[in-house]
Amino acid sequence: MHRLNHPVYRNRVLQMAADGMLVGLSFYLAFRLRFLDQSGLPHRYWILFAQSVGLVVVGKLVVFSAFGLYQKWWRYVSGRDFLLIVRAVTASSAILVVAFTVLRPFAHNLPRSVAVMDFILTLMLIAGARLAVRLIVERPSRSGRLPKHEVLVIGAGSGGQMVVRELQLNPGLDATAIGFVDDDPRKRGMRMSGGLKVLGSTNQIAKILDETHPDEVVIAIPSAPGTLRAKVVAACREREIRVRTLPTVFELLRGGVQLNKQLREVRVEDVLGRDPIVRELDRVGAYLRDRIVLVTGAGGSIGSELCRQIAQVKPRLLVMLDHAEDNLFQIDREMVEERHFTNVEAVLADCKEPSRMLEVMQRFKPSVVFHAAAYKHVPLMEANPLEAVRNNAIATRITAEAAAASEVERFVLISTDKAVNPKTVMGASKAMAEWIVEAAGNKHPGTRFASVRFGNVLASSGSVVPIFRNQIERGGPVTVTHPEMTRYFMTIPEAVQMVIRAGDIGAGKGEVFVLDMGEPVRIVDLAHNMIRLAGYEPETDIAIEFTKPRAGEKLHEELFGLAESQQPTAARRILRAVRETPLDPEWIEATLNSLEHLVLAGDEANLAQRVVEMITAPGGDAAAVLYDE
Repeated sequence: MHRLNHPVYRNRVLQMAADGMLVGLSFYLAFRLRFLDQSGLPHRYWILFAQSVGLVVVGKLVVFSAFGLYQKWWRYVSGRDFLLIVRAVTASSAILVVAFTVLRPFAHNLPRSVAVMDFILTLMLIAGARLAVRLIVERPSRSGRLPKHEVLVIGAGSGGQMVVRELQLNPGLDATAIGFVDDDPRKRGMRMSGGLKVLGSTNQIAKILDETHPDEVVIAIPSAPGTLRAKVVAACREREIRVRTLPTVFELLRGGVQLNKQLREVRVEDVLGRDPIVRELDRVGAYLRDRIVLVTGAGGSIGSELCRQIAQVKPRLLVMLDHAEDNLFQIDREMVEERHFTNVEAVLADCKEPSRMLEVMQRFKPSVVFHAAAYKHVPLMEANPLEAVRNNAIATRITAEAAAASEVERFVLISTDKAVNPKTVMGASKAMAEWIVEAAGNKHPGTRFASVRFGNVLASSGSVVPIFRNQIERGGPVTVTHPEMTRYFMTIPEAVQMVIRAGDIGAGKGEVFVLDMGEPVRIVDLAHNMIRLAGYEPETDIAIEFTKPRAGEKLHEELFGLAESQQPTAARRILRAVRETPLDPEWIEATLNSLEHLVLAGDEANLAQRVVEMITAPGGDAAAVLYDE
């Protein structure tokens, strides 16, 4: 009795009871229609009907249940469910015919015309009842109380239709869709889900907004390019209309849309004008499945996203290493408690300690290592050059050597565009890290070494985005170093997926792979977009101040060096940087030894300048560069 009180079982019982009445009605009507031209149903067939109707009802309900017709509420039936109904009714009618013609349980045979009409009527009533329930549930509200919010939906595809359906099914949202906007010319003027009309294209968005006066606009195209989103957002901001969007392809959870949970405000990454990268993690990360994977810097912005995505492809063990206790605690807790991935090991260790790193590698025997641990705040590294070189260069050599000694199959370094023609200590230290990986690839052929170079990632540690956001929250001003300054941008999930993909290509000789970041973005345009997304007007509500570039800071970042050429790879949007003259591994080794000597001696006075000089002329006399007074 307690089980029957549960809503799920109670709903199934009610559905079966309704179907039972419909099956009995179909069987009765089949007899009546068969003898419609006569004065009434012959006596012998009244007896046959009375004797068999119970068996027919029970038998068909058993078949319907076996086909899973009672595992879904009628209000949510779809085209696939109607195909299932056809199969279930066909199977039950076939069993009915076999039972009456072969087993002959009753004195009189069932007329063939009755069996045919029973099949048709059963199919019509069973399918029709479910369709009627769905239409009633989804009908527009006829009550005196109208929803407060009218919503215009951008995109008449599957995402837009899911949004409309959710609005219809969930009165708690207190909103109703009033139409679609879609760029597909075949849909222009057509009526889509809920009988809503496609009012025009996004090129007509201003006119459509002025004619419909919606309270809200929902961008329901998860793969929409940033240019389209920016166009819609700009038109809505001018009219003070709220804009929200479905998650991007990286965020959209599988299995439909729950509007009240998944719709979010438009963010700056949505309007940068970049074409989105298709989410295909299951394919590109297949080589990590059932392997032991180690991520250094696992608590950082890149390292933590690496952990999230690697966990999705089900490694045998994910080893998360970081020397920052709080960051490591947070990602470990997220993996276990929020993502329910328990094949993890949190290791508190410092990549600058050779014995500790070798101990970790020997203990866990990882197959793949992603080295994301690095310092990356440019001004801070300029003030602390010893730590920049120690953490970004020397620690990379220590980690790479420990990986080779432990027979790791793949080692992937996370690099940066600041390593190209560097003018700062941070960039120089990352350039040295790339050299170290290249040298290790030649020195240790048993391990496949590679570096992955990319530009700024939005919202990462050190990114300008959180800085701008904080300045806007304080009321400004937003500080931009130069009106013409540009940077490459990519979202963290996109960059990490491409890092994982790059880890599976190449010959393993320390190649440098470069992510195609699209077109560079002017920082002042980024500032304008962020101010407008916050609901303000640049210069009117929030001031923008220009400051001069810091020492060594470039106006335009580069992805390839002057002595490098770019080659395509088997992976889309991943290029290979090929140096015209390969570096001498012995020179790299001697240079690193000399640098390490300076770092251990604490000779900070001229280290920054010497490192940059050395980087700008790689392959020269390291000792002369470092010690020439």
